Amino acid sequence: MIKLENISKTYNKTHLAVDDLTLEIKPGEIVGFIGPNGAGKTTTLKMLTGILKPDTGSIFINGYNIQTDPIEAKKEFGYVSDDPNAFLKLKGIEYLNFIANMYQVDVETRNARISEYSKLLQMENALGDTISSYSHGMRQKIMVMGVLVHDPNLWILDEPLTGLDPQSSYTLKSLMKQRASEGKSVIFSTHVLEVAEKLCDQIAIINHGKIVYQGTLEYLKETSGDLSLEEIFLELTR
Repeated sequence: MIKLENISKTYNKTHLAVDDLTLEIKPGEIVGFIGPNGAGKTTTLKMLTGILKPDTGSIFINGYNIQTDPIEAKKEFGYVSDDPNAFLKLKGIEYLNFIANMYQVDVETRNARISEYSKLLQMENALGDTISSYSHGMRQKIMVMGVLVHDPNLWILDEPLTGLDPQSSYTLKSLMKQRASEGKSVIFSTHVLEVAEKLCDQIAIINHGKIVYQGTLEYLKETSGDLSLEEIFLELTR
């Protein structure tokens, strides 16, 4: 169970990026976090991961408070940021082993997972190359593999499909569904409504730092007359 309770974040004492936001994610749910650019999506996810500290409010990840018990809380999730340009001097396999070491994944288990996911994401032949030589999409995939290698209870993904080819995008969406079927949780930010419609159990629409809708897309469409998804989104985020 993931709970964000009344969290707020202000930058430079004037810009209120997240405004008294409350959000709950249950086990086995895929939640799409949707909003226009600058709505507060990335700031919220960075507070959820402990990268940023909220000015007010509390965040609990499977019972652990990210601020008062950060180590235990961080063991519960894996995070893929919207910027995959990290650890560029490492080879792909070095990065994966580094992550596995951090999460104390034994050698046999990590090797099995690296083999499985490198095949799924078509990265077998690139693991010996430095991340700096990768395309944007390949960097995105190695970061996803870094999350998978320690098998967290919660996936936190910030615009995870950006730069992926159609096959890799399909594979990642399938992995999200698989994890949810195992009782694990996924939250990912996007502004592609069609992806959210096909993938999510719930959506949370954020605008100007506030949640303006949380629930199913089906209910939202039922209560919005004949408006298209795009029209509904524009109405909610004006």
